[in-house]
Amino acid sequence: MSDLDFISGSKPIGIERGEGASLYSTDGTEYLDAGASYACTPLGHSHPAVVEAVQEQVGKLTFVDSSFPVQSREDAYAALVASTPDGLESAWFCNSGTEANEAALKFARSATGNSKIIAATRSFHGRTMGSLAATWKDKYKKPFEPLAGDVEFVPYGDGEELADAVDDETAAVILEPIQGEGGINVPPAGYLETAREVTDEAGAALVFDEVQTGMGRTGQMWACQNAGVTPDILTTAKGLGNGLPIGGVVVRDWIADGAASHNATFSGGPVVTAAVHATISTLVEEEWPAHAAAMGDYLTTELEARLGDEVREVRGEGLLIGIELKRGANRAARDLAINHQVLALPAGRTVLRLLPPLVIDKAEADQLVDALGAVIAPDEPES
Repeated sequence: MSDLDFISGSKPIGIERGEGASLYSTDGTEYLDAGASYACTPLGHSHPAVVEAVQEQVGKLTFVDSSFPVQSREDAYAALVASTPDGLESAWFCNSGTEANEAALKFARSATGNSKIIAATRSFHGRTMGSLAATWKDKYKKPFEPLAGDVEFVPYGDGEELADAVDDETAAVILEPIQGEGGINVPPAGYLETAREVTDEAGAALVFDEVQTGMGRTGQMWACQNAGVTPDILTTAKGLGNGLPIGGVVVRDWIADGAASHNATFSGGPVVTAAVHATISTLVEEEWPAHAAAMGDYLTTELEARLGDEVREVRGEGLLIGIELKRGANRAARDLAINHQVLALPAGRTVLRLLPPLVIDKAEADQLVDALGAVIAPDEPES
């Protein structure tokens, strides 16, 4: 056990390699990844297109700062902007999701001249000081208070409360189109549209945190496309480099024109942007978002039939699925790993979160359903 185990939450399974939707431990055991990669590998582990792009780039140029034009960075910028809804025209790369959200809040404040940020209950936007201030749970925030000020929380999914909170002093409303860490919470119909309307009226920026929901996971490249709502700022990370550490921010022109100076040393490094270009190109060209939609529908239907009254709800979009249990999610995740070689994630105390790579096939989906059935709704209780 390392000195950082108390921070990182070490797992007792040493992972040696991965391929597709499978991970392999140091003793050769194969595990189905239904969450171990935290949505970071939409194309699955060690995808050939990403491996080839990274190997080729690292053999030519490992790093030069972003003031020098580099083809892999330009290609990645173009691919990212092209993948987002019309109206989002400028992009900036960083190193993580929390850094992307930090930049989004800074850009909103500088572009509007205001400081007030509206966030939602049960939100999670990251662990650095600015994005942490817009994160809901006290367990993440309390040890580091006081945080950046002027953040107000409203109930997620309540359009009236949101409309009441937004005023002419508001810089931004930041929302997850579907909340991930908070329990796979899908907003009611019309909620994101309301957020768009009230921010337009106030001259505030609408920020969609698509760090977990983006990159094809919900059946479209970006979850906001399911609602037909385009934000002023869209943030992304996790699956952007198919496992390599990179984040991104894509903005409308009025945000770009009003944003003050911001940068980072490793912004858009050649190797990680080669991975970004390969990942986005493969997702789009091979239509993996549509596959995620179909597999998500199949999994949800099969899970509802198999788990029945043993769970409170199966919810989500595409391959972002939450199972609300009647018993503890941590224990279910442990039993899945130990007894069925399936790696899943809790999202709070009672929600089990499924985030498999988008390349999961029907046989692997059936394996996942069988394992969940054995743990959550067994014919005979497991020891």
